[in-house]
Amino acid sequence: MFPKGHAAPDCEPGEIAVADLIPALRAFARSFCRVPDDADDLVQETLTKALANLDKFEPGTRLKSWLFTIMRNTHYTRVKAAAREAPGLLDCASSRPVSEASQDWSIRAKEVYQAIQKLPEHQREVLMLIGVLGVSYEETAQICNCAVGTVKSRLNRARGSVLEFLDESSSQALVERRDHLLEDHWGKSADRYR
Repeated sequence: MFPKGHAAPDCEPGEIAVADLIPALRAFARSFCRVPDDADDLVQETLTKALANLDKFEPGTRLKSWLFTIMRNTHYTRVKAAAREAPGLLDCASSRPVSEASQDWSIRAKEVYQAIQKLPEHQREVLMLIGVLGVSYEETAQICNCAVGTVKSRLNRARGSVLEFLDESSSQALVERRDHLLEDHWGKSADRYR
């Protein structure tokens, strides 16, 4: 009933069972797929197609070659389908990196630090107490031995000087990532951050 090469384990000598070819199929599948589970899936799909199309196997041809051809065609069909269905269209969220590159932020942090170091000591002190440590205006006034109005004035001048050193127009620009939003393909969403 089975064509030559599809016999059960009690087959005649010289005949090869499909199960005997599974190791060779796995090895061939791994030449297509780097992930072993994907290779095993390809083997399974190949065997499923082969069993569904046993009537198309030509007796006298090599079963191994026939199965390898099915596997190769199955793999290339998968590749074509994946290319058609691939995420990453211009407006697709999956095209954005999972995490932003940190080197831009570390460079920016160094620039901000250098700008703060250029401030006069009394402005730098107020900026660090309020802006970095979160100390209240009143407590900062006590620490610096000056009036609350003087603290507010020094803080305002310190912020303005830091922005000037960094060639920025607003304090929001210091904490907002704009470079990845300004690319043309983000369209309207980039306009609201400009």
